[in-house]
Amino acid sequence: MQFDRPATTNPIDQLKVVGRPIPRIDGQLKTTGRAMYAYEWHDPTTPYAYGYPVGAAIAKGRIKSMDVSAAKRAPGVLAVVSAPEVGERKKGRFNTAKLFGGDEVQHYHQAIAVVVAETFEQARAAAALVKVDYAEEKGVFDLREAMDSAVKPDESQQPDSAAGDFEAAFRTAPITLDETYTTPDQSHAMMEPHASIAAWNGEELTVWTSSQMIDWWRSDLATTLDIDKQKIHLMSPFIGGGFGGKLFLRADAVLAAFGAKAAKRPVKVALPRPLMMNNTTHRPATIQRIRIGAERDGKITAIAHESWSGDLPGGGLETAVNQTRLLYAGANRMTAMRLATLHLPEGNAMRAPGEAPGLMALEVAIDEMAEKLGINPVEFRIINDTQVDPEKPERPFSHRDLVGCMKLGSERFGWSARGRPGSKREGDWLIGMGVAAAFRNNLLLPSGARVRLDREGVVTVETDMTDIGTGSYTIIAQTAAEMMGVTVDKVGVHLGDSRFPISAGSGGQFGGNCSTAGVYAACVKLREAVAQKLGFNSEDVVFENGEVRSGNRSVPLAEAAGPDGLVGEDTIQWGELSETHQQSTFGAHFVEVAVDVATGESRIRRMLAVCAAGRILNPITARSQVIGAMTMGAGGALSEELAVDIRRGLFVNHDLAGYEVPVHADIPHQEVIFMDETDPMSSPMKAKGVGELGLCGVSAAIANAIYNATGVRVRHYPITLDKLIGGLPDLA
Repeated sequence: MQFDRPATTNPIDQLKVVGRPIPRIDGQLKTTGRAMYAYEWHDPTTPYAYGYPVGAAIAKGRIKSMDVSAAKRAPGVLAVVSAPEVGERKKGRFNTAKLFGGDEVQHYHQAIAVVVAETFEQARAAAALVKVDYAEEKGVFDLREAMDSAVKPDESQQPDSAAGDFEAAFRTAPITLDETYTTPDQSHAMMEPHASIAAWNGEELTVWTSSQMIDWWRSDLATTLDIDKQKIHLMSPFIGGGFGGKLFLRADAVLAAFGAKAAKRPVKVALPRPLMMNNTTHRPATIQRIRIGAERDGKITAIAHESWSGDLPGGGLETAVNQTRLLYAGANRMTAMRLATLHLPEGNAMRAPGEAPGLMALEVAIDEMAEKLGINPVEFRIINDTQVDPEKPERPFSHRDLVGCMKLGSERFGWSARGRPGSKREGDWLIGMGVAAAFRNNLLLPSGARVRLDREGVVTVETDMTDIGTGSYTIIAQTAAEMMGVTVDKVGVHLGDSRFPISAGSGGQFGGNCSTAGVYAACVKLREAVAQKLGFNSEDVVFENGEVRSGNRSVPLAEAAGPDGLVGEDTIQWGELSETHQQSTFGAHFVEVAVDVATGESRIRRMLAVCAAGRILNPITARSQVIGAMTMGAGGALSEELAVDIRRGLFVNHDLAGYEVPVHADIPHQEVIFMDETDPMSSPMKAKGVGELGLCGVSAAIANAIYNATGVRVRHYPITLDKLIGGLPDLA
């Protein structure tokens, strides 16, 4: 199905099932422990072995020699596979660093061997016996020191942008701001580690893994192993969190495949937590300079956002300026990004890449500008709203209600009670409120599905779409139920299997909208097949209450399917609507904090998110996505930072003891409001995405609330007490 015209009235608009707060259909499996995650797949008749990875102890250089003899003699060891033994391998399309093979070391904890043994403990003990002699080379590990050598990426990544004459407008603006902000390296830190089981049957490979994108993994695994993609069967029906860290093939799947080949047994490999931090990917640190000029009435006349980030050779940018190109009006504008070469572990996508760190800076700068102008921060944002792409005014937004989010949020949160910085106090606690805009683009990827109707009237959906805790099973079931006129309990959903049609996958907040649109397309095919078999006019056929009706004739779906059943399969393809109209999601985050006047300890007291993201397919699962994202934003604001050893090139706090994520005690009451809207240009579902929007802007709202509480402006995340304590009011 080609989606090249705005959606008109269609079966989804009935909203008998779609849009309803239906609990997760996979919820019982998860709460009873019966959902099978990657490492848990188990056949009692299969003699599984266990692989334990060995990570490089240097950040850059070569392996001169590797002695695995002691490891091979250790109890229970079945095989030791080393990177030099495997030799150089082609790198997958989506990988910056090679995952395994050869003698080159590109980053700390890069996989250089896997030890396979009868038990996990035996494999771990033997892995410690592997001796490696390195030829270490000097690396670059400090972004600030590397700024001067940072380069403009090629045009295929993200070109600089400009409109009007920023320099002249900024120079003549009556009120200006010029500040620098920094965000640190951050880890996905998902609960489930990267884990895989590999089993060979001759030249065919089956992999149970934890992957957000089935086809991307399958393709890159085939490249790395140098085998035909069709010989790989990859399954990932349940995923214990990803946040972008499982978008691309990782070392666990590669090591399991090589280990299973060598041991001639199915092999399980799970990356230990330190390798999750240093071997896989992370959100790169940024240094961001923001300049804003405005008239005294608050209208922005000049805005510039420059960002520096780093990655391994061949890597990409953290696109922290993207939202600044679209979020606020202003005739004179400039954005630029520069990429430094760093020999740290690979930087790559982490929940809301670009906008999450970009808004951590921009939305603090907007607050600072509002204060200079003496304008309420909410009103300042409303004044500078735009209904067109500011860089291309001829290109309107498909639907944009940032102003509605701001106004509703202000009312519901009690924003009018906000005082001057440092003016409100309850005992030893300084109280403050903060606000920030939320923004995330609506991304579109092709997505396919197959829908079966059997002789019992049961509808079964098959697609390689994944569920990373987002509710994919449920919204896909709702889509099929709405389209075929049945209840959700009459729909079966099978996900995460490379034997099924290729979907958009889970990531970038495109998964929900795109995958359900793919199911919609497949259901259209199935409806046509039913109508054709019954001799109905497909234009006036109605599917409802488990029956199909045309005029005065009504037939049960089960009867229409017949003994052999019927199948519909299709892929949603996207036309030019996203080119002619800017498609984005918007929101407003409000936060209240309390800061201890003596220690600088910051506590979040209330959080509110108001989201405008098209049709909400299921308010329960959507709310869960948003409050989870808000929690991640709290971590980004207050605690999360990968500490870089700039001598050795590693993240030293590579576990959940040193890398501090929020826990239950850190998170107060969270409220989420969804604006009642649809966007006919986004898809037949008229939905967008919301999972990443819930993160965008949260950290800045917390930072702004802390400033309002204390009068201390912190521009360098995370906002730890040492950055506040020197500016707090005297106790005496």
